[in-house]
Amino acid sequence: MSYSVAVAGASGYAGGEILRILADHPDFEIRTVTAGSNAGTPLIDHQPHLRSLAHLTLQETDATTLAGHDVVFLALPHGASGAISSQLGDDVLVVDCGADHRLTSEADWNAFYAGDYAGAWTYGVPELPTTDGKQRDALAGATRIAAPGCNASSVSLAIAPGVAAGLIDDRDIVAVLAVGPSGAGKSLKTTYLASELLGNAVPYGVGGTHRHIPEILQNLRAAGAPNPAISFTPMLVPMARGILATVSAPLKPGVSVDEVRAAWNDAYAGERFVQVLPAGKFPRTSDVLGANTALIGVAVDAAANRVVSIVAVDNLVKGTAGAAIQCANIALGLPEHTGLSVNGVAP
Repeated sequence: MSYSVAVAGASGYAGGEILRILADHPDFEIRTVTAGSNAGTPLIDHQPHLRSLAHLTLQETDATTLAGHDVVFLALPHGASGAISSQLGDDVLVVDCGADHRLTSEADWNAFYAGDYAGAWTYGVPELPTTDGKQRDALAGATRIAAPGCNASSVSLAIAPGVAAGLIDDRDIVAVLAVGPSGAGKSLKTTYLASELLGNAVPYGVGGTHRHIPEILQNLRAAGAPNPAISFTPMLVPMARGILATVSAPLKPGVSVDEVRAAWNDAYAGERFVQVLPAGKFPRTSDVLGANTALIGVAVDAAANRVVSIVAVDNLVKGTAGAAIQCANIALGLPEHTGLSVNGVAP
């Protein structure tokens, strides 16, 4: 069976990455692409690398255009998905790559985002450990899915095994991330200019202000942390795409290195797209470029009595578009890995 697909926000980075993956997906047929100010222009003018989709023209982003498809991917600015998705029927699988439907708490939404709260959808990190097993179980048959924030899913996957196994003090989690600017989209801001970013590292969202913090805490509570706390500091670095997240937390008294290794290995045993590296090995962002893979290296800092978990993802693939398509596969009953690769691109 072939599923008809529409992609809203197709001229942006996330929308373009969704299209790149879908172009080789055997079960999805891309019929419609939409945009805002770029509507009416050829898709190829904005995504010149998508040669197989050169026949498509960007249409207006509205519910009328998106209706009538089996699957709709929304790659829109935060706050734009709620109104459109509310006009689409329950028989349509809608996957939102924005933040509109990630948070279960309206108070959290109001504290970190602008606009009306649109309600929570099924969260889209299949491998995330939860007190009931894995988040994957909630995705089967879902018709509304909230794809994750790239930073949030990276940090959550890095430290959730320690939470789920009861090995860490979840009140003292520290995360520092190196992030490529493509995660901020194509908006023209001085910070993202090459002359500002090349040869530079720029912290942002410092002091508990980053929008992904409530999403991370929500994920850690789902993994079993009753009242987690995190110090979260991302920084832009001069690589187009990728996240390298270093996440640490104190170990509870008496926890051994072997217990730590076992917790992380057990949490992701059998997972295709989240892989724990052998002891002493740590990931690089270049290892996951273009892949729907999260690579994790875990160590114990004995002097500080802290676990250190380092995860690398491509923010546009496993961080956004790949996660969205992986979740769509699960929701539709397709093999989870369909159309997705674990292999990166090198050099």
